[in-house]
Amino acid sequence: SPEELLTQMAQIPTMERGKLSTYRRAGRSKDADTYHRLQTWRDGKNHTRHVPPEELSALQAALAGYARYRELSDQYVQLIVDRTRAQMAEGIKKKVQPYSRHFRRKSNGS
Repeated sequence: SPEELLTQMAQIPTMERGKLSTYRRAGRSKDADTYHRLQTWRDGKNHTRHVPPEELSALQAALAGYARYRELSDQYVQLIVDRTRAQMAEGIKKKVQPYSRHFRRKSNGS
């Protein structure tokens, strides 16, 4: 139900937008000098910031939280759209249209 989705959204503890990328410095071993960057789009520009190793796990959890939020909000929107369409269809079915071709009476002249 929509209420359950809203409750689940409210329970997401942390969120962060963006994409996390991993880089290695050229000419070094694969294990040495690995670093991470978070890229976000804000105010019409791409912003990039370095992510210290001690922040990495918290940031990954926040990115996962935002992804989950987006998934739940898409489901919420679809439920509301479906409900709205059903209500509109119900309203149309209830209306009697006496002048439609299905309700015409035969004329007396025939």
